[in-house]
Amino acid sequence: MGRIAGVTAAETRERLLRAAADVFAARGYDGTRVADIAAAAGVSNGALYAHFGSKAELLVAALRAHGPSLLADLLAAEPGLSVTELLVAIGRRLPRRRETRGYLIVEALVAARRDEDVARPMRDYIDERSGWLAGLVRVAQAGGELDPALAPGAFAHFCLLLAMGSALVTPDLHSVDDAEWNALLARVVAALIPPEDTTAQSGAPQ
Repeated sequence: MGRIAGVTAAETRERLLRAAADVFAARGYDGTRVADIAAAAGVSNGALYAHFGSKAELLVAALRAHGPSLLADLLAAEPGLSVTELLVAIGRRLPRRRETRGYLIVEALVAARRDEDVARPMRDYIDERSGWLAGLVRVAQAGGELDPALAPGAFAHFCLLLAMGSALVTPDLHSVDDAEWNALLARVVAALIPPEDTTAQSGAPQ
């Protein structure tokens, strides 16, 4: 059976994704068996395979559904933020400790280095995130917030490296002073805005 009695297929799938996110984040990809996820979701192995063809497919699906979503969370909480304000707000959160699921991206990236079955969907996942970030950069450039000479793809890659690196370098391994980190972010953003805006903010003669 592909579902639990009295529960829709969509609800069973969501239950599996939640269980997979928790188990993968806690035990790692190699340390997790499909049976562990099925048991955590309260379904049989057969029910799991009715929804997902492999452990690798389930890992990336769980990451999409329940992995880090700082951009989406901030957009939902504060829809009035400009793109540059949004990027700064995300940057301020990067050094902080995450909930367990926030480290799911680490497990997926490590697994992708060893397993081509994971690497293939992870390339698509990262391409999607990069495309979304590049789109935000283009919106900010069109609105005069960011320098039009900035390459959207390169900036998106830079943001991905920061975000994924922050999941690896956790606060218990190395921490940074909040005030110093925020000051650095302000300087980075100031370097990315259009030159005339930088001049205006510095108070220098036009």
